[in-house]
Amino acid sequence: MTNNTTNPPPIPPWYKQFWPWFLMFFPAVAVIAGTITIIIAVKTDDGLVKDDYYKAGLAINKTLELEQKAREMDLSADVSWDQLTQTVTLNLSGKMSKLPPRLTMQLAHTTRANYDQTVTLFLAPDEKSYTGRLKTVKRGSWLIILEPEEKNWRINGRVTLPKQTQWHLNSK
Repeated sequence: MTNNTTNPPPIPPWYKQFWPWFLMFFPAVAVIAGTITIIIAVKTDDGLVKDDYYKAGLAINKTLELEQKAREMDLSADVSWDQLTQTVTLNLSGKMSKLPPRLTMQLAHTTRANYDQTVTLFLAPDEKSYTGRLKTVKRGSWLIILEPEEKNWRINGRVTLPKQTQWHLNSK
C-alpha cells in the first residue's frame, strides 16, 4: 500500500502574501493624505477672514459715502503702468478746483492679502499727472482703490495684471 497523499505546500509568511498588503494599502494612503492636508492647512493662510469683521462691516457706510462724493465730483482716472520700471502714471479728471498734492493707490489682490500694497502717487511739477512706483506685482486680479490724503473721496476699479497696462478708473 502506497501513500498518495501529498504534503501541502508550505504557507509563506504573512508579509510575502498579497492580501495583507492590499488591505493595508488604502488605510495607509488615507493616513498620508490626511497628514499632508493638515500640513497644508497649518502652513498656508487663506487671508480671507478678518479678525475685526464687525468694524469692517461698519466701515462700509463710510466707504459708500466716499464713493458717492467721487460720483458727485465726476472723478475718473486714466492710469498707465510700465512693467519694466514698475512706474505708474495717473491722470485725474473731474470737478475739482485744485488737484491734491498726493494720492494713495492701494492694490488689493482679490485672494491673497499678503500681496497687497499701497503706493503714494505724487503730483508732477506740471500739475497734470501723478507718478509713483509699485513693488513687484504678482499675476492675478486686483482691486484698485484711489484716495487723496484727506480721504474725502474714493474711486475703485478692477484690473488684471500683468495683462493690462492701461487702466481706467471711474466713479460711476
